[in-house]
Amino acid sequence: MDNVATMNRMFELLNEGDIDGFGDLLTEDFVEHEETPGLEPTKEGVKQLFHMYRAAFPDLRMDAEELLPSGDKVVGRIRATGTHTGEGFLGLPATGKQVSIQLIDIIRFDDDGRACEHWGVQDELSLMQQLGAIPAVAPPA
Repeated sequence: MDNVATMNRMFELLNEGDIDGFGDLLTEDFVEHEETPGLEPTKEGVKQLFHMYRAAFPDLRMDAEELLPSGDKVVGRIRATGTHTGEGFLGLPATGKQVSIQLIDIIRFDDDGRACEHWGVQDELSLMQQLGAIPAVAPPA
């Protein structure tokens, strides 16, 4: 199996807004290790998360800047971009602001080439600063 190609395909589907197609690349017993309050750490929970992101950022793009395979896992350095035109994201009204943040994703694939586990981190501080929800702090002089 070419897990790098599958991970790229996952991002393509998300960029197209095809959350169900993305979900088809996850196993039924998929485990999400990135804690997302209010959502189950399952395949359905991850699909709900991406539906929420697409509602808030209809032009959401997730572009792999680097993908590193290691055994049954792929580590990715990802750039997520979008314009906040949807209501209700983290309680914020639509700002119309464009955002760009870095993410690190680690996905483990099963023997059939489907994603079965995910660990990840994203730069949420930068996201909230770009949306104006948290003031950006100037570096010391």
